[in-house]
Amino acid sequence: MPGFLSWISGLFATKQSAPPAPEARLFNPSPEKPATDAPDTSPELAQQLEEHLFCWLLDAEPSTLRADLSSYDEVLEELHQRLSNDKMEELPRQPMSLPMLMRALSDESTDRHQLTEIILGDPSLTDQLLQIANSPYFRTGDHAIESVDQAVFVLGVDGIRNVISAAIMRPMMAARNSREALFGQRAWRWGLTCARSAELIARTQGEDTSAHFMVGLLPSLAYITIRRELQRICRSLSATGEPEPALIRHALARYQWATCQLLANEWNLPPKYHAYLLAAERPAPRQKHTPLTDGMVIGTREVLRHAHQRNLAEEELPKLVRLTPEQISNVRNAVQKMLREGGRSTVRS
Repeated sequence: MPGFLSWISGLFATKQSAPPAPEARLFNPSPEKPATDAPDTSPELAQQLEEHLFCWLLDAEPSTLRADLSSYDEVLEELHQRLSNDKMEELPRQPMSLPMLMRALSDESTDRHQLTEIILGDPSLTDQLLQIANSPYFRTGDHAIESVDQAVFVLGVDGIRNVISAAIMRPMMAARNSREALFGQRAWRWGLTCARSAELIARTQGEDTSAHFMVGLLPSLAYITIRRELQRICRSLSATGEPEPALIRHALARYQWATCQLLANEWNLPPKYHAYLLAAERPAPRQKHTPLTDGMVIGTREVLRHAHQRNLAEEELPKLVRLTPEQISNVRNAVQKMLREGGRSTVRS
């Protein structure tokens, strides 16, 4: 994939130590001259939303996340070098069944029974798929889904694509210890909400819904990957081995999109997945917002609202997305229902 390789090499071409990341890097509204003489406040709103998200994910106050990082130059330089040289020890490798599943799902001649057989060939995927399919985030009725064949039949091809994406990624985000349990749980809920928002927006715009669902999950997987890599580096350089919240926040803000691209490359995802990620990270002037861009904003706002955290005011949301009021309302209503039902469920999420 020459385009991706040249992009990633350019990102890390200049050696630098712990460069600052003062700007909001998760939410990047494309530069656009306002329709009125009023100043464009979208960059400030985007940065506020990102700060609220990090406070919730890391369970920390804003002042804690702004702590001095001068003592962590060696840690950040090591992380930078591992990313630039593709030496990330915590980067999840390609799931064995993913290539075959993606080929089958993209082939219109694949029938339900063929897809079922592929899934059943991976016992761990089968267990995860049934658990995910019966969670409030995907369940479509009152009756439990008891078999893979039933899941494919009930959810349809598009629905099963999303369940497969979630089932593949969920084990990678399962907490390894009590210290990362809260972060992992919140990152997973955030990822699912952003992925569903991106999927719903893609549907209204005639875009590939399943591709947007998968790329909507990648930032949350990138977050836990970066956190684990930082912990590994800290353990090798100090006795405590626990990265401070400010260090984690800085690393996430700096390297979240680069890690998403590395994940997509490691998993051999199609070029359009890289394009979606790049458009969200570096929108061109007057570029049309992608479903991923707007889905991340709405998903983040709603997951923070559901958790009773600081977030964007109601009237500020339309300033960060390019959707009609009706479209915004429809997406919000759908993800709010998902979050309410997920909160009442005993299924791990």
